[in-house]
Amino acid sequence: MILAWLGAALIGLSLGLLGSGGSILTVPVLVYLVGEPDKLAIAESLAIVGAISLFGALPYARKRQIDWHSVLWFGLPGILGTYLGSALSAHLSGAMQLMLFAVVMLLAALRMFRPVPASSTPRPRPSAAITAAQGVGVGILTGVVGVGGGFLIIPALVLLGGLPMSLAVGTSLTIITLNSATGFLKHLDMLEGPGLHWNLILTFVVIGILGSFLGARLGKKVSNEGLRKGFAAFLVVMGVYVLATNLPRVLHPAQVAEAHLQR
Repeated sequence: MILAWLGAALIGLSLGLLGSGGSILTVPVLVYLVGEPDKLAIAESLAIVGAISLFGALPYARKRQIDWHSVLWFGLPGILGTYLGSALSAHLSGAMQLMLFAVVMLLAALRMFRPVPASSTPRPRPSAAITAAQGVGVGILTGVVGVGGGFLIIPALVLLGGLPMSLAVGTSLTIITLNSATGFLKHLDMLEGPGLHWNLILTFVVIGILGSFLGARLGKKVSNEGLRKGFAAFLVVMGVYVLATNLPRVLHPAQVAEAHLQR
């Protein structure tokens, strides 16, 4: 279990150091280090991600660094998307969800190899319809695979929504909180088999928050660009591993189940 706690600390550290990326580690840590079943891990991940994001958003709210217009037009449609994605996940096997998750990890790595330029120059806002469509798309992703989607939300808010980075991070955390809460409630309603491990969730939240504080302090002393590329390389390795371990389960489920029973 020590490895699991180290994984929880890594989630918090990455959030504190990079401002995003931590939530994408939660499902692999729960599945491969804790040993949680696929679908249970996704539900628990949404609870953990939502709680850490809420805690992270509070300082931005106090400083008035949240753009509520974007929360309205991006976040509220995202809630609908998350609900739809969560409902869709009921028709997917856990292996298929993890395969999709691996693809998301590789996309996140690509995004982190090419970080969002920290420009404070205002950009024209896109139409409400385009913003809402983006929110729905990110929400569906959150509901299906259990990630916050910050690596997609922040670029969308900055490059397409015209927000400066000073507002984008707090706004993204607020949207992630809303999406994660919606997805968690829907997954909780659909969950079968063993119930949630609340002690595990609480422990991950506490360690993740403490890790994010430490990461924020360390981030002032190290190269952010080097950290991003290193974390992106780690995501590539993890994404390939998750993809390789679940591809046989999707392509040949009967053979994998039979081999598992013979062990």
